[in-house]
Amino acid sequence: MKKISTAFAFFTILLLALSSELQAQIVKPDTLSNWKKKFVFNLNINQAAFSSNWKSGGVNSIGLNTQLSYTANYAKEKVSWDNTIDFLYGFVNNSGQGYRKTLDRIFIDTKYGHKLSDKWGLFTSLNFLSQFAKGNKYEKDANGVEQSILISDFLAPAYVTSAWGFEYHPVEYFNIRIAPFAPRLTIVQDPERFIPAVDPEKPYGVAPPDQVRAEWLAFQLAASFDKDIAKNLNLKWRYLLFANYETLALKTIDHRLELMLNARVNKFITVGLGGILLYDFDQDSGAQLSQVFNLGFAYSFQNYEEPK
Repeated sequence: MKKISTAFAFFTILLLALSSELQAQIVKPDTLSNWKKKFVFNLNINQAAFSSNWKSGGVNSIGLNTQLSYTANYAKEKVSWDNTIDFLYGFVNNSGQGYRKTLDRIFIDTKYGHKLSDKWGLFTSLNFLSQFAKGNKYEKDANGVEQSILISDFLAPAYVTSAWGFEYHPVEYFNIRIAPFAPRLTIVQDPERFIPAVDPEKPYGVAPPDQVRAEWLAFQLAASFDKDIAKNLNLKWRYLLFANYETLALKTIDHRLELMLNARVNKFITVGLGGILLYDFDQDSGAQLSQVFNLGFAYSFQNYEEPK
């Protein structure tokens, strides 16, 4: 308990130090620049500690969630170039169980566009999706002892998608990309590690000893929304649909929906509630769901005013 309390005190001091030196939200409009840039950093900590004679029960624990997002969007006349980096990582350390990952995502996207009208344009994009660290599931063996089983890792899986098509962008905070041609590479580094924990034949759709699966003839639809829907309340979501023409069927179409609702409590503190809904037949025959609730410190900087 002493170690956990010490760690919590350290992170609390760090949080206060950051708060004293930084303004939590900085907006400095630059009307002369063709670039709109925004940086967001979130740090969320949770902790629990109990004395050895605490009769209500409980487990000493400490957890940390961090998020770093950066967007840099260029627009001049009919040309646009949008870039997004989104990193998310979290863990919890429970006494007797040790370190366990709770959140993990790497998302990088770049898109070049050319306007056809006020709302429509042509685009080409390239994006990358993976995670930072190993992922495990936990099951008890025949003796009732819990075992850690590896089910994912960095570049296992990872997805690289190149999309070409049309973009509908009616307002600043919402757009839809329709890509009739969207080849995708699925990367699974050393796929033998995930047999039979994930799939006995093709972990994440990649058959060993291959480490890459190419889907050249595919369709992708992507939609995103990012807006302050009320004072100090931001809603952000991203939806992605991917369909391989060669194996086209309802059950083989991939869907991914990410949603996050953030509320600013005061100058330094934010509250966030969100989750991810994922259906990928190559990963699992059912829908996957993750949910997160955050309370912590947030810092952001941008060189433009949010649209009203």
